[in-house]
Amino acid sequence: MAGRSRSEVEAEIKETLGLVPHFFSQIPDDLLDYEWAIFKKIELGETLIPNKYKELIGIALHSETKCRYCTLFHTEAAKLFGATDEEIQEAVHYAKNSLGWSAYLNGIREDYDDFEQELGQIKDYLASKG
Repeated sequence: MAGRSRSEVEAEIKETLGLVPHFFSQIPDDLLDYEWAIFKKIELGETLIPNKYKELIGIALHSETKCRYCTLFHTEAAKLFGATDEEIQEAVHYAKNSLGWSAYLNGIREDYDDFEQELGQIKDYLASKG
């Protein structure tokens, strides 16, 4: 598939998305086919992670990177793949919570080996209960 002309790739993009988004026009000719193939597979295709969950991950990730383009893209894509407003809010809240713990653990310079050992104990305990 790689190596097609720009016009061939743009025709496929238009057929898939209804238009060729402007940001694709900035990709060099020799890379467009590759970039489109990756975008189509990861962003639009079914992979091991269902699309709705990939997009919720994207929302959580970009709530931290603070990229408004990516946050908007992943929010709208999540909705297209069936995410509810409540699921989107939960993804953002999860990111906030997880990032807070990261800041805390790194800030207090928690010993990594101790953390890993305790986590193993917790995992074993929870597995024995279930």
